[in-house]
Amino acid sequence: MASIHRRTVRWTTQDGHQRTGQRWQARYVGEDRKEHAKLFALKKDAQSWLDQQTADLIRGEWTDPAAGKETLRTYATRWERIQVSAEGTARIVDNALRVHILPRLGDMPLGSIRRSDVQAFVKALEEKEVRPATEELPARTMSPGTVRNIYEVLARVFAAAADDRVIATSPCTRITLPKDHDDEVRVPTLEDIECVQVALGQQWQPIPVVLAGTGLRVGELLGLRLSDVDFLRRTICVEETIVEVSRKDSPTGERMILKPYPKNDEPRTLRVSQHLLDTLAARLADLGLQRDDLLFPSREISGGTPLSRATFNTRYWRPAVARSGVDFPVRMHDLRHAHASWLLAGGADLKTVMERMGHAQIMTTQKYLHTLPDADDKALAAFESVRQRSAP
Repeated sequence: MASIHRRTVRWTTQDGHQRTGQRWQARYVGEDRKEHAKLFALKKDAQSWLDQQTADLIRGEWTDPAAGKETLRTYATRWERIQVSAEGTARIVDNALRVHILPRLGDMPLGSIRRSDVQAFVKALEEKEVRPATEELPARTMSPGTVRNIYEVLARVFAAAADDRVIATSPCTRITLPKDHDDEVRVPTLEDIECVQVALGQQWQPIPVVLAGTGLRVGELLGLRLSDVDFLRRTICVEETIVEVSRKDSPTGERMILKPYPKNDEPRTLRVSQHLLDTLAARLADLGLQRDDLLFPSREISGGTPLSRATFNTRYWRPAVARSGVDFPVRMHDLRHAHASWLLAGGADLKTVMERMGHAQIMTTQKYLHTLPDADDKALAAFESVRQRSAP
């Protein structure tokens, strides 16, 4: 029931004096089954406001006028608590909120955050230094991909708030995000990878061989067991992956969590080269692994615990890259890029590469089509070959 009534009200002016006067009070019952009211000096303003609220109720677009006063921190904390996500995704969301979003926007009421505030937040992320300048290296700012990931978490929070009718619309619209530069994409060559492999030393040399030879994600590599390798059929079955989380977020209290299946919840079997199998066989002879043991445990003993990707990256991989003589900072994930690029450059079709890489969408696989420096030359050579065969 909606109504407008005249009321006598008392208020305190800015100079502390008490005043009494007539005001028009508009009232209605919202979707929350609670009465909402607002005072106006003019009856026409009260009627206009009441008409707007009634129209929003009819269209299903009504929001509680008081709900937008809740801070982003309060709503986002409640939102994060009810999300159903994989451990890795939950860790990314928590880090984005705790480290980046809430320190800057957390104390602002949801209804007060405008598109310009979100754009300014994105700009600040783009300019944020993640590594200070040194005598050897310039300062490094946040990568465009990291900025986009953080923004997407913020956009998800606001989308949920709009769905919950806490705010009328999300301010995350028409936001300009930083773009990756094509000239920054660089895929390591086979020679680059061999240089890193030698620099790693005998203990860890099989890791780049497996990464480059299979295109596995690092978590999938670290989750491999001896039982996943079929030396007779020359295959590796990817059935588990390791997710690294903080102890406070871990359901078991352990930092490394073994998930039953890798990304997309589907195990996959890959054909591998004899060179890769020979490399693994040499490692097995050194370690004496049992069937259910991890291929790359944290310690060089049978039945070791999962290896920490962060620890391996800091203690072994980065120093090896620095010693290798390769003129750019090769990441472990770059070997996955290299594998996909080599497959496509060698003539493998997109569908096959998609399944081998474990991609959920073929658009992800298509990104690797132009990553090799000689891809255009190979494409032109293939075209010329077909043209010549077709020529009369």
